[in-house]
Amino acid sequence: MSRVEFDSTKRLLDDLLKRAGGGQIQLPDFQRGWVWDDEGLRSLLASISRSFPVGAIMTLQTGGEVRFKPRMVEGASETNGPVEPESLLLDGQQRLTSLYLTTMRQSVVDTVNSKKQKIRRFYYIDMIKALDESVDRFEAIIGLPESKVETRNFGKIPVRDLSSREAEYDQCMFPTNRIFDWNEWQTEFVNHWNYAGDKTKFWFRFYNEVLLAFHQYQMPVIELGRSTGREAVCMVFEKVNTGGKKLDAFELLTAIYAGEEEGFHLRDEWAIILKRLKDAIALKDHPLTRLEPTDFFQAIALLYTYDRRLTHLAEKRPGDPPAISCTRDTILGIPLHAYKKFSTGLEEGFKKAGKFLFSQKIYWFKDVPYQTQLVPLAAILTKLEDRWDDEAVRRKLAQWYWCGVFGELYGGAVETRFSKDLIDVLAWIDGGSEPTTVKDAGFRMERLNTMTSRLSAAYKGVHALLMTEGARDFRSGQPFDQATYFDEAVDIHHVFPKAWCQKKNIPREQFDTVINKTPLSYKTNRVIGGISPSQYLVKLSKNGGLSDADVDRNLQSHRINPTLLRSDNFEEFIEWRREELLSLIEKAIGKSIYRGTALDEPTEDLMPADEDDELL
Repeated sequence: MSRVEFDSTKRLLDDLLKRAGGGQIQLPDFQRGWVWDDEGLRSLLASISRSFPVGAIMTLQTGGEVRFKPRMVEGASETNGPVEPESLLLDGQQRLTSLYLTTMRQSVVDTVNSKKQKIRRFYYIDMIKALDESVDRFEAIIGLPESKVETRNFGKIPVRDLSSREAEYDQCMFPTNRIFDWNEWQTEFVNHWNYAGDKTKFWFRFYNEVLLAFHQYQMPVIELGRSTGREAVCMVFEKVNTGGKKLDAFELLTAIYAGEEEGFHLRDEWAIILKRLKDAIALKDHPLTRLEPTDFFQAIALLYTYDRRLTHLAEKRPGDPPAISCTRDTILGIPLHAYKKFSTGLEEGFKKAGKFLFSQKIYWFKDVPYQTQLVPLAAILTKLEDRWDDEAVRRKLAQWYWCGVFGELYGGAVETRFSKDLIDVLAWIDGGSEPTTVKDAGFRMERLNTMTSRLSAAYKGVHALLMTEGARDFRSGQPFDQATYFDEAVDIHHVFPKAWCQKKNIPREQFDTVINKTPLSYKTNRVIGGISPSQYLVKLSKNGGLSDADVDRNLQSHRINPTLLRSDNFEEFIEWRREELLSLIEKAIGKSIYRGTALDEPTEDLMPADEDDELL
């Protein structure tokens, strides 16, 4: 992380607003639009008029390493063409823009009311109320519609009309957009009252007690020097930008790249990539539809740093080789040329990742055990290119994938694992030792007893494995291919129905686990209903025109003992199927699962339960 060079001072509000209007102070393009509502505007004006502190602003000197694309403050016009800013406003956009719109421009202000409905307002200070110490200053700040006529009863009865200068003078309503340009208004005001002594005295009291607060107001400014690096700038921005949604690395890179190459719009590039990924699979809700740009850039970072490391080693450069990394700081350090170099190949890597998931019967984004695991998977597939189609390679990829799922290894901070995955899996495929993820993976027998939530990665994994290993629908006997999965609305359902289990007083923690669940079509689940297995199996045979032997074969494809189901033997069914599912998982992860009790097991906790299961 680079050091932060900064200076702290105070600047007159008038000067800051003029610099914003003139383009000397601009916004980095990643800053979101101005969003303050009518009440917020009035409150801010009231605070300044009382010389109350409203917080500091933070700026960044331009001309350094960070070249964010700039844009003018809302309402500021580029009358003489584009202006090169001297500083970029990192914090304080909403306050500075609000004050600029309400005090420096003569145009109506577009804002929203408390119901978030769009409104247009001109703002005034009720001079009489402002000088009345018994009145809250907020009540003295008035917003009127664009017509400057306030009405009630659906516009039928006028309450206040300030549509002329004379009306402003007559009602002693000072327009806020004259705060820093008040001379003409003041001259005409006293002239309107024929230079009456009390009105002249009234004006000067208003100027000294209210307007002067704006003219003398000094706002604290923290200015970051131009030598501050991009990672430090982004980190500082997030520390001070406590309101609203936190900016992610993609949004910051969008602004950085736009400042490095004229006409390059990363957001547009990403929209095109995402559309191509969706079109490649041609399913509305396939796993790649939920791919985030930060996922894509994490994979870019892996490829970029992997390439740098290999180059360092190949050229035998002095010093330690660069680490493979995909942390936030690494992502923010990806140069534009590196994005261009790796993005096309990575796009193909993600398409292959989508095909890999389909080969594992994961068709729907909600069935993806870990969205995070797609990052190293896509990076690995990018480097493998056409080799990923080799049977031996696909077997190793599947083993690594399911070890990550059933080892539940991708649920927390996983950037370090991503980096090791890329190195380890590629080396393993080329004859090296097992990857760390394969070595780390462990599964306990009793874990099956706690898996009740479809939010659990391992729960989703069992669902996919059953379909991969040939499970067929109880009723139709159809395998769960892509077409069947969506056409028949396949989901995971209870084998011993929930209603039947409750009637038998079977505890929820026994009947609601993945052991008592399996993938079934919507129609089959409707036939099953809430009756006993012995009853619904008869209905399934009649409904589908199947023999008992046909139904039994379908049951067996789900690792279900037909005899135990036909006899409604819940306890023995659970014992039998637990062992069957354990064997299925063992095959997927390529290692034995310990069958001992919790008291017998090694003390090292290799298999914590997912937080989702614990919560639900």
